[in-house]
Amino acid sequence: MLMTFLVAACATHDPEPVPVTPEPASTDSNSQPAEKIKSQPLRHLLGRSLKPMPDRELNVRTRCRFHDVAGGRGTMDLQVTKAEVKRFVAEVSIPKQGLCRFEMKNFHQTATLPNVVLTDDASGCVVRIWEQGKGVTVAFNACQSMCGGDAFSYLWPILVDTRNGRCS
Repeated sequence: MLMTFLVAACATHDPEPVPVTPEPASTDSNSQPAEKIKSQPLRHLLGRSLKPMPDRELNVRTRCRFHDVAGGRGTMDLQVTKAEVKRFVAEVSIPKQGLCRFEMKNFHQTATLPNVVLTDDASGCVVRIWEQGKGVTVAFNACQSMCGGDAFSYLWPILVDTRNGRCS
């Protein structure tokens, strides 16, 4: 008899799958419908009536020099009229890393609104120019071929103050 129990204990069978059904919604009279989740504004935005910046044609003109606290130096000559780039030359020197140089002759304009976009098809380099408050930002993406050494890894966007034409 002991042998029968041991053999029976070793026998296995596949259990039948149990169908899973979703639980029905509660029909209690005390239950309340699910409340919608609303987006909550950030604390520093409470009470402020902020509106999106309108899309408008970019107009900026500057010929500036700049340097940063790490010793980097640069120059930029930029003219954008009615979202069309007329002149663009920028050079940024980063100590112990190299030099980045961008010239309009290497690019063609691929977008005007909301950002001005310059693209170099040969290298894949993209320069984006946009207005933000009282300033204009010139940012670089995938532009390693325009830089010597490891300079592109240290290249930051160039900011232009539209009130006085200075850049940093």
